[in-house]
Amino acid sequence: MADRSTDVFVAHRNLLFTIAYEMLGSAADAEDVLQETWLRWVDVDLDEVQNHRAYLVRITTRQALGRLRTLGRRKESYVGSWLPEPLLTAPDVAEDVELADNVSMAMLLVLETLAPTERAVFVLREVFDLAYGEIAEAVGKSPAAVRQIAHRAREHVAARRPRGPVSRAETRDAVAAFQHAIETGDLRRLLDILSPDVVLLGDGGGIKQAVPNPIVGADRVARLLAAGLANLATATHAPAQVNGYPALTVHFDGALDTVLALRIDDGLITGIYAVRNPEKLSHMAEETSLRR
Repeated sequence: MADRSTDVFVAHRNLLFTIAYEMLGSAADAEDVLQETWLRWVDVDLDEVQNHRAYLVRITTRQALGRLRTLGRRKESYVGSWLPEPLLTAPDVAEDVELADNVSMAMLLVLETLAPTERAVFVLREVFDLAYGEIAEAVGKSPAAVRQIAHRAREHVAARRPRGPVSRAETRDAVAAFQHAIETGDLRRLLDILSPDVVLLGDGGGIKQAVPNPIVGADRVARLLAAGLANLATATHAPAQVNGYPALTVHFDGALDTVLALRIDDGLITGIYAVRNPEKLSHMAEETSLRR
């Protein structure tokens, strides 16, 4: 029985991790949720479970909801801006355009504005296309209530998500232009690719220096980047696939220091997310597989 339980769990592990990560924005917390899910799963009589996938999703969702509420309290005392934990993602994540869009740093920040149950319902319905009845069992609500929550969450996200689909080539070109501009300190080129209302967020977690508050406006952001990154002679920059999209990594003396994820709207960079907290960079060492 243990071997059978293990086989079923492993078969759905990437799906469960993706659900937990989208709900939490933290790979470390998602891994903890999977461990808790496993401990409950091994005590289940598989012959009594009709749909193993749905049962595992239900356990994971409930564990993630509990963790999400704890995480919310933790964020209240977080030093500076809180950003999701970046993932070095496998190529197949980028090929699934809808999945990449939903795990992007920009979308995860939009999901942060939802209440815990709204976030769970949105993720399970809009990303994983679960039936309302399945979601109701997972979040402890009636199907009718879940429909209302889903409608409210969908409208909330629609008003805040990136304004339109961005082609892979457009994003790649924007990242390449951004890399060239910060490496050369070309202020004019930076201004050309930044939206007038671009926002820069930095997450050092109180461990590494980062901008304590959002920096808004192309001129302010460009000057900060040109003066900061380009003048550090020991810095090297390299493109990477982060959360399904091209991004930029910054290394000092061969060690990863910063992940720069970008949000692109209408061909311009509207968001720059600089993650420097070393506790959030462990999942940049090897590719993470995500599944729907």
